[in-house]
Amino acid sequence: MSNQQVKITLPDGSVREYEKGVSGLQIAVSISEGLARNVLAAKVNGEVWDASRPILQDSSVQLLTWNDKEGKSTFWHSSAHLMAEALESLYPGIKFGIGPPIENGFYYDVDFGDKPLEGAELEQIENKMLELARQKNDYIRKDVAKKDAIAYFKEKGDEYKLDLLEGLADGSITFYEQGNFVDLCRGPHIPNTGFIKAAKLLNIAGAYWRGDEKNKMLTRIYGITFPKAKELEEYLHMLEEAKRRDHRKLGRELELFTFSEKVGMGLPLWLPKGTLLRERLVAFMKRAQDKSGYQQVTTPHIGHKVLYETSGHYEKYGKDSFQPIHTPNDGEEFLLKPMNCPHHCEIYKHKPRSYKDLPIRYAEFGTVYRYEQSGELHGLTRVRGFTQDDAHIFCRPDQVKEEFIKVIDLVLYVFKALGFEDYTAQISLRDPDNKEKYIGTDEAWNKAEASIIEAAAERGLETVTELGEAAFYGPKLDFMVKDALGRKWQLGTIQVDYQLPERFQLEYIGSDNQKHRPVMIHRAPFGSLERFVAVLIEHCAGNFPLWLSPEQITILPISEKFIEYAEQVKSILEDSDITGAIDNRDEKIGRKIRDAEVKKIPFMLIVGEKEQQEGMISVRKHGEGDLGAMRPEEFVSYFKGIIREAIAH
Repeated sequence: MSNQQVKITLPDGSVREYEKGVSGLQIAVSISEGLARNVLAAKVNGEVWDASRPILQDSSVQLLTWNDKEGKSTFWHSSAHLMAEALESLYPGIKFGIGPPIENGFYYDVDFGDKPLEGAELEQIENKMLELARQKNDYIRKDVAKKDAIAYFKEKGDEYKLDLLEGLADGSITFYEQGNFVDLCRGPHIPNTGFIKAAKLLNIAGAYWRGDEKNKMLTRIYGITFPKAKELEEYLHMLEEAKRRDHRKLGRELELFTFSEKVGMGLPLWLPKGTLLRERLVAFMKRAQDKSGYQQVTTPHIGHKVLYETSGHYEKYGKDSFQPIHTPNDGEEFLLKPMNCPHHCEIYKHKPRSYKDLPIRYAEFGTVYRYEQSGELHGLTRVRGFTQDDAHIFCRPDQVKEEFIKVIDLVLYVFKALGFEDYTAQISLRDPDNKEKYIGTDEAWNKAEASIIEAAAERGLETVTELGEAAFYGPKLDFMVKDALGRKWQLGTIQVDYQLPERFQLEYIGSDNQKHRPVMIHRAPFGSLERFVAVLIEHCAGNFPLWLSPEQITILPISEKFIEYAEQVKSILEDSDITGAIDNRDEKIGRKIRDAEVKKIPFMLIVGEKEQQEGMISVRKHGEGDLGAMRPEEFVSYFKGIIREAIAH
């Protein structure tokens, strides 16, 4: 091969030779014109580059399109620059902070000076963005000396970019230019603005420069863009649907939970119906755990500071997670419990253990407390007090993989029973370039990581691997669930831990009569009850599975003459653990049915003269309508059959 050639390895393993300096876009053209029209960026040796950037050495290359996560991220990063160009043309003299891509779209922090943005101007900015996009201006990367970069932004009078430049080394600074706009940026960007066909600016918020409230408050503009107008329409429809399904809204309407400023922000109050739903979830999990050999334990809501110093949590998280308890004795330091695992280690340690005792599986619905910043609190998804369906398995090293697989099976059983059928398992490993973030030896980490990878493979899970996402004490398997709107949520986690048994000096006597360290597996299929309920509400839009619904039936007497018969029906159903109430309001039956539909009650049981005479009930199903007449006992059998099918192990 000539030294003017480079070998390019594509994702399918094929190797092609090109002239040195070939770009990702040129590689795409050599494969197909259709691919070239859709390439947004190139992943070169694991790093995302501009599709036009020359490749000067043998490399592995992945061509990124809108279908790739990194492709979307590049698209939205470039869109932030396009919005900044539109803003600068409409508001000369404004100054810019940072403008990164986010999970869905992008934002830019902007200083408008003495003319704050009110919100009504967003449509005008969108139109300007699309006008500029149609010019199909290239995104041009330029290496810039630090002194030249400083000179440029001094002349422009942009102190925010000058502040950013202070932390950059000479030789590492790049500018990007498109049209009449120049920005300090390391990239990458899409080939040109013409790829952007649809734009929507979603909202504005305040943001302190560098997140420091001592600095000036900037205006943060959020937006999203797409390569096709139809995709924007679909996204906006999804946003409207998300508003309809918002768990905070449905939580109020269905009377599940509330919050009180007097109690404290981020501390949910569960109402009777919400408590019933919560208790059903707990009972469901306890039944599954009992079948799997777990033992229930209970630990205090507080712990001595020494406990968390021993575990390493206090050093790792410090004041961010731990809240002190004021005690009369100054010599004692107690903290609100932010996690259950140190307590469970002490339970394991309370008596000698033999290899024959293992595995030991402790489970607890333990309420923990972590201080979240008030701006980060969000309904039930981000709270300061929450209950984990926590369990810790203490086992021998030779039992780790088998126990891990059993936990995977439990998590998948939970997902199936609750209608979460679209999920990916994320294997979260150490960052090999930043090992000081973690505790423990390489040997222990390698064993733990291998156990997770092998267990996931044996169960045939669809997995992605993320470096740097492990807990500080061990790798983990996180389940990323896609809800009815296509949004991804992290629900369910399993972690392998060689470190806490070492820190707490946990032991068992092996078959060789010597002392050994157990391995610890942390697991929480729900994660937290609060967050799980929030995601479940939004996933099913408040139409809970029948076995979980807090109000499973409502009995609707046609008039007050039939309330006594309604009471008899209710008594029969209650004997079979079917919960609900009688709607004895002085309303027409049509109104009662409509109200029950709004409340998402699964079954409406109508009783009138005919039903009373024949000992029957007329059954309506939420969202489906009339199912005909049944005897109460027949309805019980029908009802139980639905539940058996839903939660069959």
